[in-house]
Amino acid sequence: MSNDTPRPGAAEHPAGAPEVWIDRFAGLSRLKGQVRQTLLARSTIIAAPRGTVVFGPGKSPENMLFLLDGSVRVQQTSEGGREIVLYRIHAGESCVLTTACLLAYDDYAAEGIAETDIRAAALPRSVFDDLVATSPEFRNFVFFAFSKRITDLFLMIDEVAFQRIDVRLAQKLHELAQGGPEVQTTHQQLAAELGSAREVISRQLQEFQRRGWIAQTRGTIALTDAGALAELAQHRS
Repeated sequence: MSNDTPRPGAAEHPAGAPEVWIDRFAGLSRLKGQVRQTLLARSTIIAAPRGTVVFGPGKSPENMLFLLDGSVRVQQTSEGGREIVLYRIHAGESCVLTTACLLAYDDYAAEGIAETDIRAAALPRSVFDDLVATSPEFRNFVFFAFSKRITDLFLMIDEVAFQRIDVRLAQKLHELAQGGPEVQTTHQQLAAELGSAREVISRQLQEFQRRGWIAQTRGTIALTDAGALAELAQHRS
């Protein structure tokens, strides 16, 4: 994850006091000596409200951000305006796209949006470069997180390319409901989550409703037969 210049209203103060933020990251908490001191001395804690565009296409990352609180949605928009959610960054994680852009000195091709109020530790690009070059422990942390997220992205590509949309939609509704009776979402949001077209999602939801599995009102989907949806969600192509 990365951050350009914090927007007005964002809080900023030297990291490390009173909280030692690196202890919240398993791969960093084991760091000792100068590397640990460098991370604490050269980083700052930033905060931003829900809805903040943390990074966007055409911008170059200035910092590596380590998310302490909240979540960030990373999504890409096609020339035709179609959106797809690539992944989310949660507390205790960093962003693979930012890592790739920092390593390649490249600009972003997607955007990151704060889904909640967020707080993160920002490490300047110059310090990131130095630590990757000189600290095997920090380098291992960066590339382990990078490889794990790349694997997750390949799984998402597999789902979009090969899994049936009705199965994936049932899985997403089951996930969003979190055991409750309804989901607060729109057809467009579901389409972005699943990498599909809104029209496709609307048709599939209409079919679920015809079967008596859901009932729809504006912005809300009630799960009237959660068992049937759960059974479909277990299917694999």
